[in-house]
Amino acid sequence: MDSSLTHRFVDVNGVRLHIAEQGEGPLVLLLHGWPESWYSWRHQFGALAAAGYRAVAPDQRGYARSEQPPDVTSYTLLHLVGDVIALIEELGEEQAVVVGHDWGAPVAWTAAMLRPDKIRAVAGLSIPPILPGGMVPPSVTRTQYGEGFYQIYFQQPGVADAEFAKDIPGSFRRLLFGASGDNPLGGKPRPLVVPDGLGLLDTMPEPPALPAWLTEEDIQAYAEDFALHGEHAFTGAFNWYRNIERNNELLAPFRGRGIDVPALYVVGDRDMVTALRGPDTPLTAVVPQLHDAVVLPGCGHWTQQERPTEVNAALLDFLTHVDGPTDR
Repeated sequence: MDSSLTHRFVDVNGVRLHIAEQGEGPLVLLLHGWPESWYSWRHQFGALAAAGYRAVAPDQRGYARSEQPPDVTSYTLLHLVGDVIALIEELGEEQAVVVGHDWGAPVAWTAAMLRPDKIRAVAGLSIPPILPGGMVPPSVTRTQYGEGFYQIYFQQPGVADAEFAKDIPGSFRRLLFGASGDNPLGGKPRPLVVPDGLGLLDTMPEPPALPAWLTEEDIQAYAEDFALHGEHAFTGAFNWYRNIERNNELLAPFRGRGIDVPALYVVGDRDMVTALRGPDTPLTAVVPQLHDAVVLPGCGHWTQQERPTEVNAALLDFLTHVDGPTDR
């Protein structure tokens, strides 16, 4: 990574967030997913900065170096979107392009739906726009996939938290490989279900070797930051899942509203998300200004890490579509 990448802390919307940033120009906010951090965008900073953009990636609330509010209800989409809007203002900007992966995608999509005056364009990686609540609520997924569905499993206070915190590097190693396109057992995407009496990590054995896109140094970078929260290393991250039902209740007034800014969607064809039964609605019905929907062959869930070259190309093509060619 370029040495001009810098780190600092900012206070926004009642929480202290760690941010990494590089470059000058129009602001592009990069929102990580579960259970990641700013580090998941390590391959995007340089490309965006070289193209004349200011790339900023926060550790979102509850994650890595950022503050972890103790109240479960402090992790709704309204809180998370509030963090995004406050961060744009704290950075001295009026607007931003927002790019989100995994859980960061619902935050990005929802921010674009609620605040098009602040979000001038949006890109979602892996998770498509499921409006208005960001994700299908547990009351529905329980019927579709059973009690073992991973999002239902995460609802149990302290259970998955303890499982993942027991061996933090091992948890990242298993999960990042297990949900990747390099896992030979994941050739045909399917919903992630935890068998009765087991934990999620029991379904993801230690990889015999790390794939080319992932190093032991990468694993340690994630693990060291999450370890700052001790036995609650993953609790903030799991609390996002514990608000899915609440999100749908709080955002009910916006049901039927779409996204009125330019948009991009990128997904791997081996991503488990492609096997989930979401709302049967064409993307363009929700996002009429959809620039492109890019499907990456052989790519699993960790889109921008597994396929950085392709993701960077898609993002830069999208930004050119939004801003036109520049001399920056």
